[in-house]
Amino acid sequence: MGKVKKWLATGLIFVLAAALVAGCGKSKTTGGSASDDPIKKIEDRGKLVVGVKYDTYLFGYKDPKTGKVEGFDVDIAKAISKKIFGDKVKVELKEVTSKTRIPMLQNGDVDMVVATMTITPDRKKVVDFSDVYFDAGQSLLVKKGSKIKSVKDLTKGTKVLTVKGATSGDNVKKVAPDTTVLEYENYQEAFTALKSGKGDALTTDNSILYGMAAQDPNYQVVGGTFTNEPYGIAMKKGNTKLVKAVNKALKELKDSGEYDKIKNKWIKE
Repeated sequence: MGKVKKWLATGLIFVLAAALVAGCGKSKTTGGSASDDPIKKIEDRGKLVVGVKYDTYLFGYKDPKTGKVEGFDVDIAKAISKKIFGDKVKVELKEVTSKTRIPMLQNGDVDMVVATMTITPDRKKVVDFSDVYFDAGQSLLVKKGSKIKSVKDLTKGTKVLTVKGATSGDNVKKVAPDTTVLEYENYQEAFTALKSGKGDALTTDNSILYGMAAQDPNYQVVGGTFTNEPYGIAMKKGNTKLVKAVNKALKELKDSGEYDKIKNKWIKE
């Protein structure tokens, strides 16, 4: 009986040892795989999928006549891709809105978002941001001749239009708590609502409002800015390697003067 027990004990040791070796081998195989490298993944795919807006004139706007998407954000995304990947990767643009951009990033529908997105503490909890690539500030767009000249004129009874998913609504309520805020799905809907008299002013970043004023000279940006809105390029949480590559590309674009050329092409304050 003693020999049987000894044999069983020896067999058990061999089984445990084999399991341990198999476990170690598995961790070596799966740990640090190519799928964990976002840059390698994009290179293997042959395309960088970038979320941009289609309704924000000057930044990301789809021309209804040509079907082409153009703007500052679009050109910045293409320039960054060129710096990181050269000609090995093509840029594919995918439409996002203020409401959908974070979910699409988290779901893996896009690799990065370049879409007038303000860096905020709350957003930094769920996505990673690049360094600031554009400094904006929230302002007001009104019809020429309006009595509203600044946020001080947003009193009880006034209606201010903005979009869902943006920080604009909360910001304007802080400085003008008596005004009524109405939210729309996108900026074109909000601008159409303003032109049809559904609101007294439209609020968002001044950079976006300049684009609206350029589309219709009957409207103007007033009152200066009442917030600081630093734009960042958003990437999925934990994509540290891609964030570092984007920051390096941004620095190179600014140092070479290419960034200023792109900015001056689109933004004329």
